[in-house]
Amino acid sequence: MKNLFAAAALAASIAFSGNVFAHGAKPKHGGIVQSAGDLAFELVAKDGTATIYVDDHGKALPTAGATGTLTVLKGKQKTALPLAAGGGNTLVVKGGANLAAGSKAVAAITFADAKAVSVRFSIK
Repeated sequence: MKNLFAAAALAASIAFSGNVFAHGAKPKHGGIVQSAGDLAFELVAKDGTATIYVDDHGKALPTAGATGTLTVLKGKQKTALPLAAGGGNTLVVKGGANLAAGSKAVAAITFADAKAVSVRFSIK
């Protein structure tokens, strides 16, 4: 009986660790990567512009027709910025994206097929 429980625990740990590795994407563009559902989102902030790259299992997911909002939280200050589809697999906030260290950002995205997803980022 003890061997059965040990085998079950081992199988569960292997199953869960495989799931972590499958969704543990590394930054391709120097940003912060988070997963939501089966998708990986990388937030890159540079020169007042924020770009979110979207990948589906390591492959670029086209964002044509997608829209959304990037809400930036810094202390008590809350700023909602519109996200628009950029080229390829990107969503872009042009100007005004102040993503300072200590901020949190929440992207609420609706894809062209009406699938909605929300992903959270902590800016370090």
